[in-house]
Amino acid sequence: MSVKAKYQPVLDLGEKLAIKEGNVTEENGILKIKGIAGTQYEKNLLWDKIKEIGGEHPADVKANITIADETVFHRHTVKSGESLSKIAKQYYGDPMKYKQIFAANTNILKNPDVIHPDQVLVIPNL
Repeated sequence: MSVKAKYQPVLDLGEKLAIKEGNVTEENGILKIKGIAGTQYEKNLLWDKIKEIGGEHPADVKANITIADETVFHRHTVKSGESLSKIAKQYYGDPMKYKQIFAANTNILKNPDVIHPDQVLVIPNL
């Protein structure tokens, strides 16, 4: 199996996340991945996938992933049935961090218990 085939799920995720200026080359058994993720959250998803496949310190892949928007952790489009605490758990692993999401979105949210599908929320850097 080629190293590119081994890391194909990472490349597929990069396409799904619409990584900009993506470039993938293979040299001497090392896969080199370069691109620009939209947010830190997207970059983290890519690195998590790399580590899932290659271990904590993979020797057969080198990734240079930069971030287009460092002012936010991510931007989240609300789906039906979601709450700020559920969204906080998804991004931070802690539902109580909903307060930080609410504070970052007071321009569109008036009550932390009332969010609507298709609202785009800023997920702030903590």
